[in-house]
Amino acid sequence: MIKVYKMPKLIITCALTGSAVFPSQTPYLPIKPDQIADEAYKAYKAGAAVVHVHVRDPKTGMPTADLKVWRENLTKIKEKCDVVICVTTGGGAGMTAEQRIAVVPEFEPEMCSFDIESMNFGMFPLVERIKEWKFPWEKPMIEMSKDFVFKNTFADLEVFAKAMREHNVKPEVEIYGTNGLYNTGFLVRTGQLDLPVHIQYVLGVLGGTYSTPYELIHLQTETHRMLGPDNYTWSVIGIGYPSEFYLGAVAITMGGHVRVGLEDNLYIKYRELAKSNAELVEKIRKIAELLEREIATPDEARQMLGLKGIDKVKF
Repeated sequence: MIKVYKMPKLIITCALTGSAVFPSQTPYLPIKPDQIADEAYKAYKAGAAVVHVHVRDPKTGMPTADLKVWRENLTKIKEKCDVVICVTTGGGAGMTAEQRIAVVPEFEPEMCSFDIESMNFGMFPLVERIKEWKFPWEKPMIEMSKDFVFKNTFADLEVFAKAMREHNVKPEVEIYGTNGLYNTGFLVRTGQLDLPVHIQYVLGVLGGTYSTPYELIHLQTETHRMLGPDNYTWSVIGIGYPSEFYLGAVAITMGGHVRVGLEDNLYIKYRELAKSNAELVEKIRKIAELLEREIATPDEARQMLGLKGIDKVKF
């Protein structure tokens, strides 16, 4: 008898504010803790099971590693809803590895991002597109990305993986290309990364891989071959418009999961800014519903990803 494959429920992640998007690009970017928490709650109500969190200096909007700011943001989100909170360890341009990983022992979140490869990370073409600047730090940060390498050496990966394991934090492995996939395989083989792995393919960064279905299918096929079908779950980020929705639709039909949000894309339609993260979640949810893919709740996502639960975090 032929066994009919039933797709798992779709986990929608919403990336709320990021560190590589700038206040001068959109008036709708959340900066202050109350704004970020409100955006998290609205995204959750719209269908997001997970929110991916960076934090910013509430006065200047600049990405920050300040643990006091982190605690205020995380606490406010947790007070509003039981959404899964995925804390970044990618940080922002110029942050040290020590600053980036500090959130893991301090807060012991359910899940955190784990950037697995060193790479160019170019934002500098934005300089020509932004005509008015809100804050003095924005233009220099964008310009410096022309000579910036996002550093994730094997020594860094060893420290990060050890901290995540010691504090029972599920890594979300961020893969920007095949080199990151092979680094993931190395960490699995050397016992530094446990199976099953949760992978987030990040497509469209200048310095990474093109945001096309061909690249996604290639990466997913290689993952399947390398790790085996039962040893990973996966999601995709398409940077910019319309990649966020095109790749999201492909992932939905392939049985993967999807991330949307203002960190990754500012537009709800061609040349029309999204006014909230929730708008982006609602759009991808509608695409999933048209394709008859059920949406996972936060607790269903916890079970699917093997998370420890919101009651075991330190915030």
